[in-house]
Amino acid sequence: MRFGTWNVRSWNRSGSITTTARKLKRYNLYLVGVKEVRWDKGGHAKSMRLYFFLWKRKRKSSIGKRVFVNHRIVSAVKTVQC
Repeated sequence: MRFGTWNVRSWNRSGSITTTARKLKRYNLYLVGVKEVRWDKGGHAKSMRLYFFLWKRKRKSSIGKRVFVNHRIVSAVKTVQC
């Protein structure tokens, strides 16, 4: 398995998750920590049927915990802590 980190610089354009998922597929990464995503609340999204994007916001900050997980290992993920 291959792991990595990525600074995405806030993702203000539409389709940013899909673009990132394509690049992760090209590098054959299974688990990637993502930095500088400024989204509110928390949740999950599926991208390209290959990756799940999970995020959780800190209490007062708009910057939170984010991670891309390959669909093959997503069932093994219990929690996301950074």
